[in-house]
Amino acid sequence: MKKLLLAFITFVISTGIAMATVNLNTATKEELDAVKGVGPAKAQSIIDYRKKNGSFKSVDELENVKGFGSKSVKKLRSELTVTGASTAKPVKAAEKK
Repeated sequence: MKKLLLAFITFVISTGIAMATVNLNTATKEELDAVKGVGPAKAQSIIDYRKKNGSFKSVDELENVKGFGSKSVKKLRSELTVTGASTAKPVKAAEKK
């Protein structure tokens, strides 16, 4: 039983680490739109914000973008970053649902 539990925990941790992330500072509109909870309008708002204000210093700064509040940022936090390369690939609208 302990081995089974350990295997499950290892699987969950490795799956979480392997999750795709999107860099708020470098992502295209399509990459941002691929994140569940971010549509094309919000993706464009993110791009407009970073053009006007420069790079995001933290994911929390997303709260300054129209359409994002603390609750939505909390939900999206695991899928977003401000460093490194985006690892998520754009998906078609039908696949996003």
